[in-house]
Amino acid sequence: MNITQKCSHSLSQQGLDLIFEQVLSGGQIFKDRNLLRHDYVPTSLPHREEQIRRLGSVLAPALSKERVSNIFAYGKTGTGKTIVARFVLDRLQKKARDYGRAVDTSYVNCRLSGTNYRVIADLCRALGQEVPFTGLAVGELLDRLRDALKSRGSAFLVVLDEIDALVKRSEDDSVLYELTRINESLEGGWIGVIGISNDLHFKDFLDPRVLSSLGEEELVFKPYSSDELYDILSDRAEAAFQPGALEDGALRLCAAMAAGEHGDARRALDLLRVAGEIGERGREKGILESHVRLAQQKVEHDRVTEVLSSLPLHSRILLIAVLHSENARKESLVTGDVYEVYRELCAAAAVESLTQRRVSGLLNELDLMGIVNARVVSFGRYGRTKKIRLGVEPRAVTSTFGSDGLVRGLLEYAPKSLPKQHAR
Repeated sequence: MNITQKCSHSLSQQGLDLIFEQVLSGGQIFKDRNLLRHDYVPTSLPHREEQIRRLGSVLAPALSKERVSNIFAYGKTGTGKTIVARFVLDRLQKKARDYGRAVDTSYVNCRLSGTNYRVIADLCRALGQEVPFTGLAVGELLDRLRDALKSRGSAFLVVLDEIDALVKRSEDDSVLYELTRINESLEGGWIGVIGISNDLHFKDFLDPRVLSSLGEEELVFKPYSSDELYDILSDRAEAAFQPGALEDGALRLCAAMAAGEHGDARRALDLLRVAGEIGERGREKGILESHVRLAQQKVEHDRVTEVLSSLPLHSRILLIAVLHSENARKESLVTGDVYEVYRELCAAAAVESLTQRRVSGLLNELDLMGIVNARVVSFGRYGRTKKIRLGVEPRAVTSTFGSDGLVRGLLEYAPKSLPKQHAR
């Protein structure tokens, strides 16, 4: 190693040491950045008092071993559905312990669990019933869940977050039906379901029997206003940041930006946290509005680019098919329209196309990631189809795939199955 290399190596070590020491010493920006994470449940939830009271009053009879109504909570992402459910259940279970009442709770994110099997297996484990990760029939799992409920004799309150993922993946709501009707064959213990969905149209394609059981009570979460988001951020920021580290203008800008995107509190918290991290890396003493604007670019770019660049080949071709179809047609797209273009693109790229059933599954996956919006529409005895549109900016697709040698040429391809495209 020559002198230049040694000096460079030494400077690199010093730079790393400074970064590490800054974090270990607490830094000048953060006291506890974890308070800005989505999964942190604070001691108070501003502007959700009505929803807390409603949910608490529905679930309170569980303390007296009385069965409670199932409840369906819906609203857009970041409107407080999950955090309110966890907040109420945490306090309900604490009250149950104080008074020696038998109340069990479980929180399951259906999108992360992925399958009906895993969702029910998670519920079994929450009741102390060990089940294998795979290998049993869903009916056997439901029987084990019933046995566990009977043996414990407790009230079992279950949050099924992103409950629409259970139906969208398989287009089958039979497990939801079983869970909402399971109490009919039980004595002693029972289950109460709190379903949460970001999809305001989810109820439109549920079986009426499931809907009547799941929607015994409904709780609507409206988007936060800019002022409400400001109050939420102020509460968190006071404990998350060092005194004087956060300019009020930066806080208000975070709230305004998130309010402009459907009143999303998660978005606001992400912006504030990333702005703090940008300031910290720049060794600034405080967070300015300029840091928030940089954070907005980083959060949006990172999210969309990361998701798009990680898509498998057929999902990329399918997304380009949606892009071409949406450019060429003004009316709503349906699965058959997109599939026809997808097959043509596969032929142009010399790739063997998938079946329409598999492509429908890929559309579900893209919908769950927010890359497309695929709403199921029922035509009664003529079946169901999906109405499809892009869920991200077209330029995000073209810029990400424009550097992808496998599909770059498909962006310029003009599908013969579509009318002449117009400039967007």
